Amino acid sequence: MQTEKPDRMNTQAMLQLKSIYLAPYLQLATALIGKSRYAGGNMFRHQIDTMGILIDYGYIDSVLLKASVIHDLVEDVPGFDPKLILEIDSESRQVYDLVMEVTKKEGQQKADYLRGIIEHGSEKAKILKCADRISNMISLGFVTNPAFIERYCDETEFFIFPIALAVDYNMYQELIGLVISRRRYLEESGYIDRKKKNESAQND
Repeated sequence: MQTEKPDRMNTQAMLQLKSIYLAPYLQLATALIGKSRYAGGNMFRHQIDTMGILIDYGYIDSVLLKASVIHDLVEDVPGFDPKLILEIDSESRQVYDLVMEVTKKEGQQKADYLRGIIEHGSEKAKILKCADRISNMISLGFVTNPAFIERYCDETEFFIFPIALAVDYNMYQELIGLVISRRRYLEESGYIDRKKKNESAQND
């Protein structure tokens, strides 16, 4: 498990990053520009944000970064042809396999999907899922539907916290802070009090 988050990128990491050719993967990711997100923006921006979080945490791994910029492509673009990924470069198969590890299958329950990553996911899949959830939790700050926020925080605590604890303590700490922030919003907005009153009235 990674326990230290680098304050800055060292020379070796910068040279490693410089050698990673991402353009063909970014080109594929542009198919997500038209896919809007519940919190605003679009899915293309989310791919880039997820990659940025990985780099910020010091993960300069070519397969991981390539997968990060297309991690929602198969799930969110109907009829997407996997050959478009597999024909890019010598790492394409590894990239595709990693993308598929973090892709929820059609008809699959979200809980079963996340439980599968906890029990069977590779280290890279878990790291990618944590970066993905950090991005989503930050975006949750722009969501005003309290029931959705509560469900997403519950899901994060139950499924994503164990994943983060297994691979990166600092990601785990950031996720805790983001959940606390969102739950504080629920308290301050009066949602929790209203929910308790409604539950009490139903039990009377």
